Amino acid sequence: MEYLVVCVVALVAAGLTLISGFGLGTLLMPAFAVFFPPEVAIGATAVVHLANSLFKLAAIGRWAKWSVVWKFGVPAIGGAVVGAGLLTLTTGLPVLAEYSIGPVAARVTPVGLLVGGLIVAFAFLEPWPAFEKKRMSEKWLIRGGLLSGFFGGLSGHQGALRSVFLVRSGMDAKQFTGTGSTIAAIVDITRLAVYAAGAAVMSKDFGTAAGAPWTLIAAACVCAFIGSAVGAQVVKKVTMKQVRKVVAVTLGVLGLGVMAGVL
Repeated sequence: MEYLVVCVVALVAAGLTLISGFGLGTLLMPAFAVFFPPEVAIGATAVVHLANSLFKLAAIGRWAKWSVVWKFGVPAIGGAVVGAGLLTLTTGLPVLAEYSIGPVAARVTPVGLLVGGLIVAFAFLEPWPAFEKKRMSEKWLIRGGLLSGFFGGLSGHQGALRSVFLVRSGMDAKQFTGTGSTIAAIVDITRLAVYAAGAAVMSKDFGTAAGAPWTLIAAACVCAFIGSAVGAQVVKKVTMKQVRKVVAVTLGVLGLGVMAGVL
């Protein structure tokens, strides 16, 4: 059963992620968490997410708009280092509420409320005509990179905030996906390096766990690769307006899930 659930989620989420720019890690972690302890679920998700980011970088990195990659990606690296460094501090914050939905254990945390609230706010702003037509100047790309990288390092939710800024940076759909995938790979490598160095997430708890699901991780990686490959073909046929609609809807669902402690 775990292979069916995890692989289907990886396949669908990876295809959606390539178009919207976010969602794989957020959706995949709860799928792993149904069958494995939290530390194993987090580590397994991180491995699949990084592998898929590198796969997308190889597959569609050529579509990236490098002027945006530098303006957004370099500040994102700095933000990721700070956010990942603060991760160990947030583990001591109290859990505000705990409850269960079937096999899924939900935990409402201060960080989740903050990140989810930001995502929901952007989801509500997205359809407004004034916000929809707003273009992001260079200074906003820099600020967006810092913000996205910081929360990526702190909670892993980098993609949603990244898409909010990149979706209105004047790129077409292919440039949007190529640029987002390139930045995602850069931030993934940065935050996982900090996690490993600080023994915060990618620590011995996952690396030496007897129950580490390596075959399942490999299967999830393959399914994520397939989903990304299909998404790369779909994105060639969609417009930026359609991408923005997908981003807006996914932002709302994701933000509410993060606030509720489900994602």
